[in-house]
Amino acid sequence: MIGKLKGVIDSYGEDFVVVDVHGVGYVVHCSSRTLQALPAEGEAATLAIETHVREDQIRLFGFLSDVEREWFRLLQTVQGVGTKVALAVLSTLPPAELASAVAMRDKAMVARAPGVGPKVAERICTELKDKAPAYASVDPTVAKLSGALADKRAPQPVADAVSALVNLGYGQPQAAAAVAAAVRAAGDGADTAKLIRLGLKELST
Repeated sequence: MIGKLKGVIDSYGEDFVVVDVHGVGYVVHCSSRTLQALPAEGEAATLAIETHVREDQIRLFGFLSDVEREWFRLLQTVQGVGTKVALAVLSTLPPAELASAVAMRDKAMVARAPGVGPKVAERICTELKDKAPAYASVDPTVAKLSGALADKRAPQPVADAVSALVNLGYGQPQAAAAVAAAVRAAGDGADTAKLIRLGLKELST
């Protein structure tokens, strides 16, 4: 199995690159984000590789980092997600943003990827939520609060404060992060008005 390729960029296709390694050209399928980040033809490049072997073909998938490759593998553990959808997700979101979206259960962000409908986005967030923090700098308190909001288990003042910030035009992840910081500062017994005030202060810093 091929785990890494180090060679020279020979040519580009719509969703692949040909890497010349000592005279052998390897066709490597990549996300559009990875393709855009690779150097020009004739220049050296190194790709982390995931090898898929089937009876009728061998396909290579290339990534800029081991973390991106790990997300490619993780995404395919979700029902309804194959290589095409996994690459579409990674084309839309870099690993850190994908990890944050999953940890904070931001289904709308995941659903921005072509071919990912609301149901698949929800499955991705639900099934991978316990694995995401390993790949992201997401505050565990924020992830926990976002999960509580999604499951309608958050205390009413907290849920109302997040809702108020969202209504003011902030994204749900930003609002949840700000309110989580407000709860840490004010304590669990703070009322909605205080959480909104502290949340706005957090967002303005």
